[in-house]
Amino acid sequence: MSTIELDILLPAFIAGLLVLATHIPFGMRVLQRGVIFADLAVAQIAGLGVVIAGLFDLTEQPLLVQLIAAASALCGAALLAWIERRVPDVKEAAIGLTFVLSASLGILLMSHDVHAGEHLKDLLVGQILWVSNTQLIATALLTAVLLAIWKGLRQHLGNFGFYAVFALAITASVQLVGIYLVFASLIVPALATHRRTKRRYIFAFAVGIAGYALGLLLSVWFDLPTGAAIVWAMALCGGLMLFTKTRA
Repeated sequence: MSTIELDILLPAFIAGLLVLATHIPFGMRVLQRGVIFADLAVAQIAGLGVVIAGLFDLTEQPLLVQLIAAASALCGAALLAWIERRVPDVKEAAIGLTFVLSASLGILLMSHDVHAGEHLKDLLVGQILWVSNTQLIATALLTAVLLAIWKGLRQHLGNFGFYAVFALAITASVQLVGIYLVFASLIVPALATHRRTKRRYIFAFAVGIAGYALGLLLSVWFDLPTGAAIVWAMALCGGLMLFTKTRA
């Protein structure tokens, strides 16, 4: 592997580790609460904020873009908390509909943008190979704050508190890796280890880390789209983990 490839892959791998640091515990809680569509809905709403920022030509002001995306995600968190409180019997259907509506609105807003296809692709599969040091530092600081809140206050957050912390984590992750990888990072490690009671976090991180490492390598070796390669690599690692537990 050349030095140039390593210079690209190492920041991307660090970005994956930062995403996994928050998304594995949040993914386990999402699975426990039975709100699987919540991560897709919040990620899509955060992405909608990025689309809106682009419409106002704010892409050259990354901090402002982040604030708009975070505000959008927090609005989505408030909506999901309201759904879970008011219509708990059909919450999955309502949250799924929220995802579809926000995704459709994003397409409508980009319908007159000549670069819409490229923007939509970036939003879905991300640009993990091109993360900057500034993005990594900012995400690392936010990750530390969110993990501290999660560790100290998770028993007292309530519905909106959970969704708010969840939304802020996803807002940063969408910017780094795209919606597909956000969903995979939340769900695959949690799902692959849901039958394990001992050392579950260790096995979940093993799935996530192996998925990012293998996906990045496959994307370089075979010139594949990186985000999609990582999603499939993580799914294969998760399937292997689940299979070994079932056989055991």
